[in-house]
Order: sequence, then C-alpha cells, then structure tokens
Amino acid sequence: MYYVYILKCGDNLFYTGYTKNLRRRFTEHYLGKSKSTRYRQPVKLVYYEAYLSSKDARRREDMLKLHKKGFSMLKKRITHSLL
Repeated sequence: MYYVYILKCGDNLFYTGYTKNLRRRFTEHYLGKSKSTRYRQPVKLVYYEAYLSSKDARRREDMLKLHKKGFSMLKKRITHSLL
C-alpha cells in the first residue's frame, strides 16, 4: 500500500506527504528525524488515504500540494478532525 497523509504541525500549518510505510514515516516526523517537520513540532496525523498504486498516491499528493481548492475541499470534509 501507498499512503498520502496530512500532518498538523505545531505552527498550525499542514504538511502533506507520501510514503509506503505510514507508521515508520509518522514516527520519523514525530521524533524530529524529518528535516521537513523537525522545527515544526509537535506533529499530529490528521488524515491519510491508502492506494494500491504509487502513481495514484503521488498524483493525489501533488493535487493536494499544488491545487489549493482540492486541499480546501478536503479540510472542509475533515473540519472536526482538525480541531
């Protein structure tokens, strides 16, 4: 499986990523071993999607990162999870 995930960081901004091993990758973020979130602690996993194809997961990650409308629609769907 391949995963697209969203973290809510300590600076109240979001980080979107892609991985094959969600548990390992979240642990890296949580322990500050990832450069992208090291100085944005603490991090909280607020959303993820699973895909069988890495191409599908990467396409979805790009859509969430590059198209603000797609990300804002997702935020509306998970409003209560973000509190």
